[in-house]
Amino acid sequence: MTLEAIDKALINRLQDGLPVVDRPFADMAADLDLAEEDVVARVERLLADGYLSRFGPMFQAERIGGSLSLVAMAVPDERFDAVAAQVNAHPEVAHNYRRAHRFNMWFVLATETPDEIAATLDRIEEETGLETLNLPKQQEFFVGLRLPL
Repeated sequence: MTLEAIDKALINRLQDGLPVVDRPFADMAADLDLAEEDVVARVERLLADGYLSRFGPMFQAERIGGSLSLVAMAVPDERFDAVAAQVNAHPEVAHNYRRAHRFNMWFVLATETPDEIAATLDRIEEETGLETLNLPKQQEFFVGLRLPL
């Protein structure tokens, strides 16, 4: 699928956030001169086709009793894809990425309680046979990353 101009405009608009109203897609549709159903269908298609990797709210987990932590692993190159699949199979893993470093796999855990971070890391270590380096968040920063198309 090639991104149409309207898809690019929709992705750009999504990066600005959704309004907190009863029908946020209707507001977005009006901004883009589309029907509300078209916006929903396009978002679903962009997710299915991999143009969007995630669509959902962002929360400060600690404010609602949860926990977040950055985790690093040193994964042998020949096992990287298999270990990534094992790690990504855990619903607590928010995202996972490769780095050019001895610790070449980095991922974020998001759990409902702080105790679940350690339990999830124990399961990942048992499944992969590799150690994890837990780097819990000490301070919140808002980067405001936006990638206009």
